[in-house]
Amino acid sequence: MRLEYAIVLTGGIATGKSAVASLFERDGFAVIDADKIAHEMLEKHADEVATLFGESVRGPDGIDRKRLGAIVFADPMARKKLEALLHPLIYEEIMRLGGIEEKKKRPYIIDIPLFYEGGGRYPAAKVLVVYAPQSLQIERAMQRDGLSEEEILDRLAAQIDIAEKRYMADYLIDNSKDRTHLEEEYARIKARIEEDFA
Repeated sequence: MRLEYAIVLTGGIATGKSAVASLFERDGFAVIDADKIAHEMLEKHADEVATLFGESVRGPDGIDRKRLGAIVFADPMARKKLEALLHPLIYEEIMRLGGIEEKKKRPYIIDIPLFYEGGGRYPAAKVLVVYAPQSLQIERAMQRDGLSEEEILDRLAAQIDIAEKRYMADYLIDNSKDRTHLEEEYARIKARIEEDFA
């Protein structure tokens, strides 16, 4: 099934995807959040995750995502194991929710942080990349997530360089300045989307 009205929202760590997704939601767009679905699947399949990575990945409220993240971002083979478990489940749920949105015949957003890294296999109409330079990604992620520079660099190493992604996009929002600039960029792209899907 092709998702004719879907716009994949992607970028990189701390580029501002969530801020952009919330702007679309504010303006009445449906947003399917792949991270939220991933967290649901992680909890639903916690026993399988613990079998793969050991009981130490469990926390008091289910899977300790920070502990699991430290394992999978430091070891490409561990990351592949986790992806092999979760990706088919996430894909199935996104396609199910996308099928519901398609019936409304209006554009909607699928927020997929690692869209290109996953081979871009979602059959969406368009892709929107939120861009910020890598130095700003590191600075924002350190402030937001309390991660060390080394941990952030590990995560960035698992992602296609944001400078490359900007050339792969149908739409591009530059989030390298302040909130006012982001709102202006968003308004510009929203107008283009409304025109393209009219």
